[in-house]
Parts: sequence; C-alpha cells; structure tokens
Amino acid sequence: MYSEKTFPIKLVAGLIALFIAAPMFIVIPMSFSTAPSLEFPPPGYWLGYYQRFFTDRNWTLPLFNSIVIGLGTTVLTLALAAPAAFALVRHDFRGKALLNLVLMMPLVVPHIVMALAYYSYFGALRLVQSYTGLILAHTCLSMPVAILILTAALKTFDRNLERAAANLGSRPLTTFRLVTLPVLKPAFLVAGLFVFIHSFDETVIALFISGRDTTTLPRQMFNSFLMQADPVLSAASSVLFTAVLIAVAVPAVMRAMRRKRPMPGRA
Repeated sequence: MYSEKTFPIKLVAGLIALFIAAPMFIVIPMSFSTAPSLEFPPPGYWLGYYQRFFTDRNWTLPLFNSIVIGLGTTVLTLALAAPAAFALVRHDFRGKALLNLVLMMPLVVPHIVMALAYYSYFGALRLVQSYTGLILAHTCLSMPVAILILTAALKTFDRNLERAAANLGSRPLTTFRLVTLPVLKPAFLVAGLFVFIHSFDETVIALFISGRDTTTLPRQMFNSFLMQADPVLSAASSVLFTAVLIAVAVPAVMRAMRRKRPMPGRA
C-alpha cells in the first residue's frame, strides 16, 4: 500500500531528474566529437579534446585556479561562519537581527551589483586580478549558505552533551573539540561542500575581478563559448559532470554496502 502511494511521487521525481540531466546526453557525445566546433550529432569520435583540456595551459591553469580559490574560500568561510552561527543561535545581544540581515544580504543583492562594488573597492586596495580578492569576494557570497546550514544544525544540537562534559571537568575548548565538533561534523562537511561548489561555479564576479593569471574555469568556459565555441568546452563540462556524479554516487554506494553488511552477532 505504501509503495503504491509513493509510486507517482517517485515517477514525477524521476522525470524531473531526467529532464534536468537531459542536456548532458548531448554535451557528453559532443565532447568526443571530431568536429572543429560544437556539433551534434558528432561526425566522428576521438579523445583529442580531453587531451587538450588536461594539457593546454589555457584550461589547466583556470582549473587549478578554481580549485585553489574554492579551497581558500571554504576554509575562510567556515572559519568566519562557525563563530557567527554560534553567536546567532546561542546568544542574545543588541543588533542581533541587524547582523543576521547583513549576513544574509548576499542572497538578495544581484551578483552584477556586487561585482561592480567589488571591482571599485578592490581596485582601490589593489586586490583586483588576485587570488586574495577572489577568495574574499567568494567568501562574502558563500557566508549565507554556510551560516544557514550551521545554524540549522546548532538548533537541533542537544546541549546536555556539553553540560555533561563540563560537569566532568572538561574545559570549553576541550568540550568543543571532543563533543561539539564530532556531533556537528556532518554539518561542517555539508557546509564546506556547498561553499566549495558555490565558489567553483561562480562566474559573474570572476568576470569583473579575475585577471589573466587568476582566470577561473567558469570564466574560461564562458569566454570559450563567447569567442569561438571551442569543443574543449564540452569536454570540460563532461569532466565536471563526472566529478559531481562520482561525489554523489560514492557515498550512496558506501551507505548501501553498510546496510547490507550483517550486524555482529547475527547469523
């Protein structure tokens, strides 16, 4: 009876997922095409565009830049978002509502407006076309995402665990390291993942403040499509899609294997 009720929901969800993923069934075959431009169906197949993506400096440097900027943004964002989330959830102070509003502003301000502001402000500080400028800009954009995830986890956290540790003589930092952090570890991992993806995928601000040596992969893909529709673009898209698919599939497979593993003491 339960499966009969959920079948239409699963069918609709499957159709929506198929609709979202449908463009990849065109992009992936084009990434193996021998055509000199984006063409579907491909006239022939080869791996030349993948070779260019992993060997051409015009593509490897933006990929490296995006990874470095994404990792830097993740570390800085979590370092700032964690104290902010603890303050917003566990403390009452004057201006708390205003602070929360300011921290959420990047969600409502158009990216093009923020890009112009960063270009003007960072230009005076000589941070345009630098890793530091991009990391700072992406951190400001990613703060709301990290704070929302961490505050949601903190609101469901059982503080009796911390009180028990304190009653046993544990110091605050020791309690945070041995009690609070392990419980909140999934929330930190999810927040870090979302921040990295948000930074890696950001294009508008990168178009304004990144330079030749700090070009990110999304900006390179945009420029490639804008100038000449380089088929390497389809290979880059396929690589990113495969990476995301692996990142999603591996944890799912591991959870399935753990569920199938027999419990100790059972026949």
